Amino acid sequence: MASSNFVDYVKIYCRSGAGGGGSTHFRHEKFADKGGPDGGNGGRGGHIILKGSTNQWTLLHLKYKRHIFAEDGESGSGALRTGSNGKDIYIEVPLGTIAKDAETGELICEITENDQEIILYPGGMGGLGNTEFKTATNRAPRYSQPGMPGIEATVILELKVLADVGLVGFPNAGKSTLLSVVSAAKPEIADYPFTTLVPNLGIVAYRDYKSFVMADIPGIIEGAAEGRGLGHRFLRHIERNSILLFMVASDAKNIKQEYEILLNELKLYNPELADKNRILAITKSDLIDEELQELMKPDLPEGIETVFISSVANKNLDKLKDLIWRKLNG
Repeated sequence: MASSNFVDYVKIYCRSGAGGGGSTHFRHEKFADKGGPDGGNGGRGGHIILKGSTNQWTLLHLKYKRHIFAEDGESGSGALRTGSNGKDIYIEVPLGTIAKDAETGELICEITENDQEIILYPGGMGGLGNTEFKTATNRAPRYSQPGMPGIEATVILELKVLADVGLVGFPNAGKSTLLSVVSAAKPEIADYPFTTLVPNLGIVAYRDYKSFVMADIPGIIEGAAEGRGLGHRFLRHIERNSILLFMVASDAKNIKQEYEILLNELKLYNPELADKNRILAITKSDLIDEELQELMKPDLPEGIETVFISSVANKNLDKLKDLIWRKLNG
């Protein structure tokens, strides 16, 4: 996903269709000069519907679509003819998209499955024709019902990347390098912070033709939960991951402290993230020998399984994948 093509936030003004009005009409036939009411009902206004699609990976196709209007329903007519329903509008979105009310911030719905359809804003009901108001005491009602208006609202669509494993670490921790080695993904890699500005997805092949999806998420900085750096823009992508793979470089001044800072930022953003399965990978471990690894172990964080890896030297990557698979299918 090129950074210029990855869009994970759009705001759209929507209006569902208004219902058609009911008809006030009476039968006019050659041998029935006082024909009864025969006004038909109005048609329903068009819905605005969200639909999940595995063919979409970002919200790029909606970036410049500021307004989406559904068709109004047609009015009813004589001879009990019901007006046509307004055409529904479908908005295709990638899996992991949530819809929120722009004014209140309230969550409206979320799309997690292919072909899943949710009516975002229903069209207005069509009005009843005068036939519906005929009674024993009122055989010729001269009124009908107008159609109900559609809904006008501004919706925010946000994409939260769906992946089995989310990579969490400070900038330049080696996340992009790991993804490029274990999958066919080709994220931008360079020896400076914030190379990754958008999430990158890769499918990691495992034993016996199995696989899982890994997401390289932009690096965390202290204060990210308060919106510093890329802030909430990337933290929301971590919410949908089944496992969080924390990555700290072996040459970090204090591995335990860096891990705790990362974990704290996630907790500040969403305390539920602390309940997810976690693994710690000490990256760039080709720079240290076995003896130094043993000396480092007492100072590592407690309560989390840890693996020393090197993407460049292909060190312990199979061991890491075994651990991930075990956690995913635990």
